[in-house]
Amino acid sequence: MTQIPDLSNRFDNNYKKHAMENRLFSKLKSGGIGRLINIIQTLFVSFLRIWSIPIVLLLSLASGFTTFYGMSYFITPWIALVITVAIQSIIVICSFELAGIHCKANRLRYFSVVGSLIIAFTASMAFSYFKFYEISEHDTIRIERINEVGNQVDSYLKNLISAKSSILGEHKKELEKLEKELSQAYFGTHPEIPPQFKNNVGEGPVWKHIKKVYDEKLALTKALEQQFTTVDQSVATLQTALNRLDSDTAHSEQAYQEVSQGLHKVQLEFNQLAAKYRTDLPPAPVLMTYSQFTETVKPSVNNLPKFTLFPLIIAGMVDFFTVLLSYRLEFAAPGPLTEQEEELVFECLKQFSEFRINENDAVEIVIEKTEIEKARHYVDWPRMFAVGLLLSRGFLRKVDDRRVEFAPNLYPLIAEKMGDKLQQIKAQSSRQNKAPDN
Repeated sequence: MTQIPDLSNRFDNNYKKHAMENRLFSKLKSGGIGRLINIIQTLFVSFLRIWSIPIVLLLSLASGFTTFYGMSYFITPWIALVITVAIQSIIVICSFELAGIHCKANRLRYFSVVGSLIIAFTASMAFSYFKFYEISEHDTIRIERINEVGNQVDSYLKNLISAKSSILGEHKKELEKLEKELSQAYFGTHPEIPPQFKNNVGEGPVWKHIKKVYDEKLALTKALEQQFTTVDQSVATLQTALNRLDSDTAHSEQAYQEVSQGLHKVQLEFNQLAAKYRTDLPPAPVLMTYSQFTETVKPSVNNLPKFTLFPLIIAGMVDFFTVLLSYRLEFAAPGPLTEQEEELVFECLKQFSEFRINENDAVEIVIEKTEIEKARHYVDWPRMFAVGLLLSRGFLRKVDDRRVEFAPNLYPLIAEKMGDKLQQIKAQSSRQNKAPDN
């Protein structure tokens, strides 16, 4: 059996669609530019409030990452992840809930929420500090480690120069002593010259012996100085590698390996030369490995990094924005008024009797009951509901506990409703005038 399409439903849907389009068009036509501006402003404000939701999620995700990063230094990563999720959830939920709680209504609940928010905020900011510290102090940490390596190498080279000067100084003292003995032997005043040859000037056997020892010692000293020149070249290469480590960040691993190898080469060459003359050779420093040189900050309970204010401010700023936007999401609910809400609000606002233009050139309403209304036991909850609705949607602004004022986006709405009522009155009056004529 062939099924007949449901034409009635299709007709109803098309009718509703065209009716909504005609209603929007008629509103724009009757409201004019004011209605158009009101619609644009309402849509823009609603878009900004809706856009706050992904911003809150992104801020919470960023804060959660830094919190987890810092917490993983102290506890197992998967436990840190669970605690991080709990902390960020508490921050968002408590901020969202705080906007709907009044301290005088439920003090215990209010302060429990505030306390939970403070604890979660503090924990998130404290652990996030380590990640922001690592980012902000990255260059400073690298410079400190370069300076540490440089100071170790410089201290060792100073000890090397001191040992080298001591060895060469001893050789020069021996040469000076031999020169003095050589002069004494030439003039015959040397103690080892036999008495019968005393004071005889000339190159005798004693002079020739001392001259031979002097020449050997002089040759040995010159050879030692030449060998130390090779060590000096290795020292210059080591210092060049240190300068490159400070300047060439793109090839830091290669530069650091050159420093380590250069230090080892200087130590080996110097020890081979100096071990013949002395045993108290200066010990070479043990440099950190390259992985230790490039590793990030690893704080622990007993070894916390030095405190700096800037990373703490950045960590607090991220969490503060998360709290603020989460609070505003509940405090100012998004969304324009529906047609039924517009009618309800207009009718309820007409129930107020005290209106004035305040110092901001805005219409101001006294929302408290008048003395007559209090005497008559007037029930004002419908109009108070309307005030609360308009406050939550941003159409009213609270001046104090007694007064509220119109927001700019409320005037076109009221003007439209007043225009509709005026048209209805004119139409009714026109019908009444035609009735007697008939």
